[in-house]
Amino acid sequence: MATIDLTKDNFEQAIQDNKIILLDFWATWCGPCKQFGPVFEAASDEHPDVVFAKVNTEEEQELAAQFQIRSIPTLMAIKEQVIVFSQPGALPASALSEIISKIKELDMDEVRKDIEKQQASS
Repeated sequence: MATIDLTKDNFEQAIQDNKIILLDFWATWCGPCKQFGPVFEAASDEHPDVVFAKVNTEEEQELAAQFQIRSIPTLMAIKEQVIVFSQPGALPASALSEIISKIKELDMDEVRKDIEKQQASS
């Protein structure tokens, strides 16, 4: 599966319509982003059950601000409308594959319980 481009116009719909979305926040001038791009694209072919989306931080500054993106590339994962992973920096293919596997294995009922506990104690 090829990557898709997300904008503020199609972002909410994409999050609602898909179980797992991996987001690559990037910019055309960013060297590490250019290095990570092919790794991200290759992973999209290996995991057709995951939506791989790119957010150009120059064109989509509102989305980048909403997610407090301070460094690019930043990889973010959303599963069942919950952010379950966010990390700046380009990853090697093996690390990306490992992260995807762990995201797929997440028990979202447990994740939601943990979130509720954290919110109740703060």
